[in-house]
Amino acid sequence: MAEPARCEAGPGETPREPPGGAAAPRPGIDPTERLESLFRDLRTARTGLTSREAARRLVHHGPNELRRRGGRRWPRELARQFTHPLALLLWAAAVLAWVAGITAVAAAIVAVVVVNAGFAFVQEVQAERAVEALAAYLPARARVLRDGRPRVIPAAELVPGDVLVIEEGDRISADARLIEGGVEVDLSTLTGEALPVFRSAELTGPGESPLRARDLVFSGTMCTEGQARAVVFATGMRTELGRIAALSERVERAESPLEDQVRRVAWLIALIAVLFGVAFIPVAALAAHLPLGDAVVFAVGLLVGNVPEGLLPVITLALAMGVRVLVGRGAVVKRLSAVETLGSTSVICTDKTGTLTENRMRVTAVWTAAGAVELGGGAGAGGPPEDRVRAAPAAPAPLAALAAVMVMCNNAHRDATGGLVGDPTEVAMLRAAAELGCPTGPAGPPGRRVRLFHFDPALKRMSTVDERDSGLWVDTKGAPEAVLPRCAHIMEDGGRIRPLTGARRADVERVVDAHARRGLRVLAVAARRLDPAAPPPPSRDRAERELALVGLVALQDPPRPEVAEAVAHCHAAGIRIIVVTGDHALTAAAIARQVGIAADPALVTGERLDAMSEDELDALLREHRQLIFARSSPEAKLRIADALRAEGHVVAMTGDGVNDAPALRRADIGVAMGRSGTDVAREAATMVLTDDNFATIVTAIRAGRQIYDNIRKFICYIFAHTTPEVAPFLVFALAGGAVPLPLTVLQLLAFDVGTETLPALALGREPPEPGLMRRPPRHRSEGVIRPAMLVRAWLFLGVVCAVLSMAGFFYVLLRAGWRPGAPTGPGHPLHHAYRQATTMTFAGMVAGQIGTAFAARTERASLRSVGVWSNPLLLWGIAFELALAAVLVYAPPFQALLGTAALTPDLLAIVAPFPVTVWGADELRRLLLRRWRGG
Repeated sequence: MAEPARCEAGPGETPREPPGGAAAPRPGIDPTERLESLFRDLRTARTGLTSREAARRLVHHGPNELRRRGGRRWPRELARQFTHPLALLLWAAAVLAWVAGITAVAAAIVAVVVVNAGFAFVQEVQAERAVEALAAYLPARARVLRDGRPRVIPAAELVPGDVLVIEEGDRISADARLIEGGVEVDLSTLTGEALPVFRSAELTGPGESPLRARDLVFSGTMCTEGQARAVVFATGMRTELGRIAALSERVERAESPLEDQVRRVAWLIALIAVLFGVAFIPVAALAAHLPLGDAVVFAVGLLVGNVPEGLLPVITLALAMGVRVLVGRGAVVKRLSAVETLGSTSVICTDKTGTLTENRMRVTAVWTAAGAVELGGGAGAGGPPEDRVRAAPAAPAPLAALAAVMVMCNNAHRDATGGLVGDPTEVAMLRAAAELGCPTGPAGPPGRRVRLFHFDPALKRMSTVDERDSGLWVDTKGAPEAVLPRCAHIMEDGGRIRPLTGARRADVERVVDAHARRGLRVLAVAARRLDPAAPPPPSRDRAERELALVGLVALQDPPRPEVAEAVAHCHAAGIRIIVVTGDHALTAAAIARQVGIAADPALVTGERLDAMSEDELDALLREHRQLIFARSSPEAKLRIADALRAEGHVVAMTGDGVNDAPALRRADIGVAMGRSGTDVAREAATMVLTDDNFATIVTAIRAGRQIYDNIRKFICYIFAHTTPEVAPFLVFALAGGAVPLPLTVLQLLAFDVGTETLPALALGREPPEPGLMRRPPRHRSEGVIRPAMLVRAWLFLGVVCAVLSMAGFFYVLLRAGWRPGAPTGPGHPLHHAYRQATTMTFAGMVAGQIGTAFAARTERASLRSVGVWSNPLLLWGIAFELALAAVLVYAPPFQALLGTAALTPDLLAIVAPFPVTVWGADELRRLLLRRWRGG
């Protein structure tokens, strides 16, 4: 970044530091007053504050943060857990039980609702905190003048009186008054207007409201263009954004597509349960001649048996755990719902520089009309400081001129430690200039900048107007195809300026192509001496004309070593990779070949893309799988994302610049660069890469697929228990009372709440199945709950578990001499056998639950392929489940509460094979399915 031009103190101002121990700025400061008065009221100067004074003011004013209304949201969030469809269904069951006089059952159901709501609430709070904690990985930063020098500090440490240094792409972190320069600012955060507005230190006017004042900028807004300095007059809750935050509640969290699907299924389950209850109460009471109390018991059991209580909290927890896992792998996901979307990504539109490559630029060669020079002493962004780079001997005039333009038309600068900081390309050019004999010293470049025409992604060039070499110059650098048309001359050997003929222009283009084929990035450098008596050019168009080509700069940015393997995984997973870059087509193609993206890609330039109609673009994307869009503008990314989404693809789009924000918002997964990206891009993105590495995108997609698969696994696990839970009540009702109730409502509640939850949570941490990244992406319209899953859960695993548990129940009763219709109530000889039989049903369901957990671990593969012991959390969950079941069966207090009875060793021996039976049946089903699909 450019070291901002030095500013002299204005009339009545002093550049010295505020006096030590000065009082804090007075409240009620008018930011639109005369600048001299504002500096006086804020007790600051154009050179900013000293570090000690800023530290004192930070204690007085507090951190520059918006304070949330702690503790006011939790009652509403907790109440929401009591009103979702599944909870409402349980409330209905509790009311039915209470009306029927079954107080114990009603109390138990209420306890289930309370425990489940508390669990879900805790998990949602933890998930929210996990997402909020991600801000620590990408802290907001601000550039300020401290002790007279530019410094980067946490935005929370800004205080009134600080002087902000604002540049394109920065998020403005406090309310401030511009004191020099001009910027375009996106005020949509405050005003809702999408178009940026221009703010300048020169645009002052009395009587304007703060938001309309043309020399004020505000916290939470974005600088989309330009450079400026501004003095901070309000921070934290005293800003305009803080005022709005104090008047409004936080925006409600939108449901993710996954949560919406699950909620729809919950309503479907509730409807089915109610219809079953309404239909079978008359059957039980009239056709089977059951007492009303028994009919109500049946209805309550049917309702409770149809409710998967742990479904919503387990899904929330699985997504939150996925977010935490991705953070550890370098991908900060800003929304829980994005974890689900990642798994279905079918196209990645990736930039080249810094994503596929290391973004450690090194100038390898320069070319002028005097000849080519290979450079070997420069280093990339991570190389040695420039003052340790050897200086070249006296260079020919074109080389000296090239070095001078490389230094002046450059926004990189030295930090407080003397090292170079800024864009890697510009840092590399400064180091190359030092090798050519034009170093940048501690005092800055050997000249004074008069005007800056910043780099424009659409124009692909940057220019400055500088005082250097005893004259006023326009210095320009940019893509050769953007700079050469602006050149009418070329600097020859000896420094003479000659016309740039067609033949010479063709020679230059051949040099550019030769470098590009080697995978080098090429920049053209040009200049023009201005008439010192005339004013500086007022516009970019008038500045960038009649230029003289000084030379070419070839830079090398090697591919990241881990990208090739990541690309291979993408190809195996059926994920298409499209390169969309602002670089030269041949350079992009060379890098794409090196990392394995494309062997013979179709190259589409920005001009060709702009000339295409929407139909032509759609046809191009369908016909060519290997595509590289070169010299593309950020607007091109938006068109490409729209076209791919229209074809039904789930698109991940990378970006780092201000103009990338629309495409990042439009893509299904906008991926911003955490290191090199702008604040605007990070705000617009769904996911931020803390290492700017393409391989991290693939890692995130793999994790997204794994998390999605695991959600399906524990949904299948939970749904599989519906059939064995409902079966006892159906047997009871259809038998007309001849068969006693095989499972009491309290035993059912103990099964649902006590033994089911931990294994379900453990399935959320299941390791990936073999071939996870060899499957094609799922379609964007595919739901997490599909008919095939419900058939497997309800009609296969559920039926097997129900048959086994019912077989155990009838075995105990028949062995005791029971016959249909025989009384089994308290005081009858068969009562103990009946209690043992219901306990056998309960134990059989627990055993079947264990078998279901192992079966649900894989959807297609065999259990052996993932390893029986590869999920230790599941083994601990099953151990807890068995221990809890033993307590419920053998502890006298629970025997009295639940109506259980101790099972003898021979009965336990009957139950012991149930898990293997359930798992084995599903293992056989999966084997047949694999053979059938293989055939």
